[in-house]
Amino acid sequence: MKKLFNVAAMSWLVSLALSTAAQAEELRVMTSGGFTAAYKILGPKFAEATGNTLNTALGPSMGKAPEAIPNRLARGEQADVVIMVGYALDDLIKQGKVDPSSRVELADSRIGLVVREGAPKPDISTVDNLKKTLLDAKSVAYSDSASGVYIEQQLYKRLGIEDSLKAKSTMVPKIPVGSVVATGDYQLGFQQVSELLPVPGVSFVAKIPESVQSVTRFAAGIPVGAQHPAQAKALLEYMASAQAQADVKATGLDSVSR
Repeated sequence: MKKLFNVAAMSWLVSLALSTAAQAEELRVMTSGGFTAAYKILGPKFAEATGNTLNTALGPSMGKAPEAIPNRLARGEQADVVIMVGYALDDLIKQGKVDPSSRVELADSRIGLVVREGAPKPDISTVDNLKKTLLDAKSVAYSDSASGVYIEQQLYKRLGIEDSLKAKSTMVPKIPVGSVVATGDYQLGFQQVSELLPVPGVSFVAKIPESVQSVTRFAAGIPVGAQHPAQAKALLEYMASAQAQADVKATGLDSVSR
């Protein structure tokens, strides 16, 4: 089955290459953390097949960091493609910065937990077990993007533990949450699964229970004024295609129902 998929994917890329090779360009892509692992697999395949090159800038979908995609666009940085949290992309569309007709759905991302490599893995298979794990923890870290905002502003309240967790919880900006768990600075680390899996020195525990899960949709679009819209559209079509889904799932993301 895997071999058949690879043949189909290669055939799709070959036809894409034939349609775009004469117009190969350098595309500037801005991508946020949750889809980055998948993009690092899919981007080179697209580039090899089409002859386009990808100039990539990494940054969160929101927040005050200079690297955040909205802040990059606000200060005039050019982009042909932006890949980010869906509702943050919608904000850019409302502001007239991204072409609304270019929006494509890429993947759904769920929140998971890591501990330092070698540490015991807590049971978070039920809401009660997740609550106990959080209350028993000495320290908790989460990201400054969508998953961390949800944990800080909604999950703790839903579990009724907001006051108990406030003093031992930290929102970590810019860097992967797993990296500060790997060093032992924090006992538990929560972030979107696709951002936890690539980090060395941590052990993945599980996704948080579905009944208290926050599913983040990742989407992409083409900024107004993009220099290479045709090639950008081809990249978006490939990343959203059925042929790309095995690579998307391998990074901890879930395919979008179509």
